[in-house]
Amino acid sequence: MLDIESQKSPKGRWPTPPFDPRFPNQNQTRNCYQNFLDYHRCVRKMNQRGKGTQPCEYYFRVFRSLCPRSWVQRWTEQIQEGTFAGKI
Repeated sequence: MLDIESQKSPKGRWPTPPFDPRFPNQNQTRNCYQNFLDYHRCVRKMNQRGKGTQPCEYYFRVFRSLCPRSWVQRWTEQIQEGTFAGKI
C-alpha cells in the first residue's frame, strides 16, 4: 500500500482532474489532502476484501495531479512512522 515504487506515475497522459463541487475555490489544498486520504482508504479496504486496487486509481491520479510531491513524500513517511494525523 505504501510502496513508493507503486505510486510512481504510469506512462501516458493524464487529463486534468474534473471539477469537484466539494472544493469550489481556487485553493485546492483540501482537495489534494482529501484525495490522498481517499486513495489510502480505498487501497486498505480493497486489500481487506482481497480484491485488486484498480478502482482506487482515480484517487491516485487526482492527488498526484494536485499535490506537490514533497507533501506526498512527507505524508507517506508519516504513515509509515505511524505519526500521520489523518484517519485512514
